[in-house]
Amino acid sequence: MQTALRIHTVVLPGHRVEFTVPELQEGERVEIIVLPSGDQPCTARQSMLELVQALPQGPRSGKTWEEAERDFQEERNSWHR
Repeated sequence: MQTALRIHTVVLPGHRVEFTVPELQEGERVEIIVLPSGDQPCTARQSMLELVQALPQGPRSGKTWEEAERDFQEERNSWHR
């Protein structure tokens, strides 16, 4: 049976999270799920439009479907070189 351990900690400088769990053995495989406590709003969110506007300028794909297909095929061919 799986046992869940609830541990509270604070994000350290450099966006690091560190904690010690004496109940676990060294080398034991674990799964870590991080859930913000909810008492502070997440400030790193941005809208999809802001994300797209932050991308570097330039063509993102071919002007026509045929150009996109050609570029895609060239990329695939380069994988086997």
